[in-house]
Amino acid sequence: MSLAAALSAALDRRRPLLAQLADEGTDCVRLLHGTAEDAPGITIDRYGPILLVQTWRDPLADGELDALAAVVNDTLGTTLTACWNHRGEGPGGSARPDAALEAPIGHELGIAYDVRPRHRGQDPLLFLDLRVGRRWIKAASQTKTVLNLFAYTCGIGVAALAGGALEVVNVDFAQSALAVGRANAARNFGDDTETDPRFVTITDDVIPVVRQLAGLPLPTHGKRARAFMRRPARQFDLVVLDPPRWSKGKHGAVDVVRDYASLFKPALLATAPGGTVLATNHVPEVDRDEWLGGLERTAMKAGRPLASLETLTPEEDFPSLDGRQPLKIALARVPA
Repeated sequence: MSLAAALSAALDRRRPLLAQLADEGTDCVRLLHGTAEDAPGITIDRYGPILLVQTWRDPLADGELDALAAVVNDTLGTTLTACWNHRGEGPGGSARPDAALEAPIGHELGIAYDVRPRHRGQDPLLFLDLRVGRRWIKAASQTKTVLNLFAYTCGIGVAALAGGALEVVNVDFAQSALAVGRANAARNFGDDTETDPRFVTITDDVIPVVRQLAGLPLPTHGKRARAFMRRPARQFDLVVLDPPRWSKGKHGAVDVVRDYASLFKPALLATAPGGTVLATNHVPEVDRDEWLGGLERTAMKAGRPLASLETLTPEEDFPSLDGRQPLKIALARVPA
């Protein structure tokens, strides 16, 4: 099957979903999930006015970006600006001058987001497979306090504020990503969000922040000691734990394959009685049931056995051939 034919078939399958999402105020959606839709190594996403094509194996051939854009625009009745980012080895990627729109805006669940296809990093500014998590947090945040760990561009945090959260604290080491999040908050809730105590951004390594909030010690003497800003212990109604696969900072490594427990334990201890941790694991090789079992064991060892453990599944624009989605999302509820 040709790439254009695979895209056309995927669009046909999505017609009911696209109508539903449009009714909800969403124009950011995956149009072709290549691994499950006869086009491995490629994804095609709509981000508001932008059509973003990403390739991980073979780059697009000459004229192929135009052909894909024509399929989408003809089928959906749109005039999206096409952009291609090649993320595999070798050169690739192209954007017409108007594809690098200074401030293209996409929408999800009625919330406006910066959706620039080109910026300092490689990843999109809004991960579409986590829409189900943002949907949940928006519905659950009324009158709640929210801690958003590994916040990136604060998509979860902005959704929580839209849901009526009393306070949202977003933590990430990347100042540029948090700046996008603050701008998104201001875009939706007014410029005074920059100084609004309901929406806080902390530019710091997540590990020392969450361990202190959880009341856990940090080394202050010896070879492992590192300087850190002191913070009082505190608990939140909702804690979002959305770590990358692996990263290394001054205070230790994040490794969600071998050592998820070192992140989940402090996140759990920073959750108030009756609260919930929304935890994610993006690594395809991690078995969902084994990961969920690890969360339960960690909670038992931490002295806070879970009241319940549920899962969320990415929405229909992220189909799976075997029912085992790479993105795993758990709702770990703390007893009241």
